[in-house]
Amino acid sequence: MWHNELSQEDKNLQLQIQEKGKLPQHIGIIMDGNGRWAEGQGLSRYEGHRQGIESVRDIVKACSQLGIEYLTLYSFSIENWNRPAEEVNGLMQLLELYLRKEVAELHENKVRIKTIGKTSALPTGVQELLFNAIELTKKNKGLTLTLALSYSSRWDIVRALQMIALDVRSGKLSPEDITEELFASYLQTRDLPDVDLLIRTSGELRLSNFMLWEMAYGEIFITDKLWPDFRREDLYEALKDYAKRERRFGKTSKQIKSEILNFSKFWNK
Repeated sequence: MWHNELSQEDKNLQLQIQEKGKLPQHIGIIMDGNGRWAEGQGLSRYEGHRQGIESVRDIVKACSQLGIEYLTLYSFSIENWNRPAEEVNGLMQLLELYLRKEVAELHENKVRIKTIGKTSALPTGVQELLFNAIELTKKNKGLTLTLALSYSSRWDIVRALQMIALDVRSGKLSPEDITEELFASYLQTRDLPDVDLLIRTSGELRLSNFMLWEMAYGEIFITDKLWPDFRREDLYEALKDYAKRERRFGKTSKQIKSEILNFSKFWNK
């Protein structure tokens, strides 16, 4: 089990983060920079993606050990289908390899696997492996690992609008029924809480069509590290930074402090 693999130093680091009492419920990661990392090493882009899997493995373990409830990895966007065929085929091979090698260990550590995106566009073999992984792990109560595959937020929003329009036309809904909550229930992310912390590697300052609706009040952490170099120590830095932030959700600092004080008084009665 992953909890038994922690060194004493790592245990202490995780305890310090947990004691701050402000861990995000849902972390999203835009895993950027595999190609640039490979070019900098004089390697093929495939090798960059392959090395990126090591980062995935370490971050998933660290999130599970910390007690993070939800982790969503932006693994492959709809726009990524426009990349050279050789690179796309290599990515699909790596995804298949990851699913074949890692699912048993993920299941053993109570990780629940989910996916969002237009997965019908994925190769048949990958679709089958994904379905089997989701079925195998669906009752697990640990970290929920969501792989965003052939995903784009605009695609999901448009898809939701089309489904709502069909329900309005068939009489199941009236326009007055449409609320933020109802709209969100048509998204593929309906079973996930909104993103609390978005981490993007490689220093790029954009969302790249990732969870636009779900990131309405998400905190953003940008690192210049390329994804293959990103490891748990970098995750810890992001979590420490997150713990310092005041999440106001449109309210003032004074209101937030007053609410915390009132909750504390009620709790201590």
